[in-house]
Amino acid sequence: MFEPFSNSYYIGRMFVTPTDTDRPRMQQANLEWINEEFIAAEESLTRLDQPLVMKLGSRHFPVHGDKEVPEGTLAMPDDFLRNTDVENPPSVCSVLLAKGERAKQLLWLTGHAPFEVGN
Repeated sequence: MFEPFSNSYYIGRMFVTPTDTDRPRMQQANLEWINEEFIAAEESLTRLDQPLVMKLGSRHFPVHGDKEVPEGTLAMPDDFLRNTDVENPPSVCSVLLAKGERAKQLLWLTGHAPFEVGN
């Protein structure tokens, strides 16, 4: 799903689809697996359900888990998608996943608590 891209990011492809939810979401099991495989390897996570920080186009955002989202899908709020370069959603897009320290920095810069968890 993801592979190394730079010192700060992994890159992957996800099915990006619009949703009427208030924030970006992905399947809960995918979120926990990514936290375990990529983020926990860099730092000691105490919870695997913590939000991930992703980048689509030029915008960073926290991604939360949701059991209702299909596997491999990034469900994005409609208003968010209108401000990206995603053409004709739903579509497959390249997505960047911020690594541990970069993710913490980005959460702080965007006004989100690094420990923000849940729905």
